[in-house]
Amino acid sequence: MAQKIVIIVGSTSDVAFAHRIEDFIRNERFDIKCEYRVGSAHRNPEKLLGDLKNYEVSQDDVVYITVAGLSDALSGVVAGYTTNPVIACPPDSKTYEWTKVFSSIATPKGVPVTFVLEPENAALAAVKIFALSNPSLKKAVQKHREKVREAVAKADVDLKKKEAHELEREHIERIEHLKHGEHVEHEEDT
Repeated sequence: MAQKIVIIVGSTSDVAFAHRIEDFIRNERFDIKCEYRVGSAHRNPEKLLGDLKNYEVSQDDVVYITVAGLSDALSGVVAGYTTNPVIACPPDSKTYEWTKVFSSIATPKGVPVTFVLEPENAALAAVKIFALSNPSLKKAVQKHREKVREAVAKADVDLKKKEAHELEREHIERIEHLKHGEHVEHEEDT
C-alpha cells in the first residue's frame, strides 16, 4: 500500500503554484510521492468523480491537496466523495481573502476540508498525516522541526549581533522595495 499526495488542480493555470508542494517535499527529502491531476467540479465533474473512484479502490493511502481558483467547488466535491483527507490550498487566497476561505471550507457536516494558505504548509500537513502511521516519516518530520527551530535560534543570534543603524537601513530598504511593488522575502519566507 503506497502513500501519496494527489494534487488536483482546477486547471493548468494552477500548476505553477501547485508545484511548490512537490518542491517542498523534495527539498526536505520526505519520502512521499506526488501525483498531479486536473479535475474540475464545474467543467467535467464526471471525470473528477471517475478519478476519485479509481483512487478509492486502489487501497493506497492518499491525501488530496486541491488547488483551485475562483469558487473552489473542487475541494468540497473531493471531500464529499472520498474517505481520505482533503487539504484546500487555493492559488488566489490573497486576492479574494475571506471570500476564498468561505468558498473553500463552507461545507456541510460530514464533508471536512482543511484550508492552508501556503503550498509548503499544505505539503507539510499531508506529510504529518502520513507520519501517523509511518515511523520513518515521523522521524523525518521531527528532523524538519528541529531544522526550523535551529533556524529561528540562529536568526535570533544574528539579530542580536546587528547594530541599530544596520536594522534601520534594512527596514528602509524593505520599504523602498515595497514602494516599487517588489516583494522582499524575509528569512521566515525562505
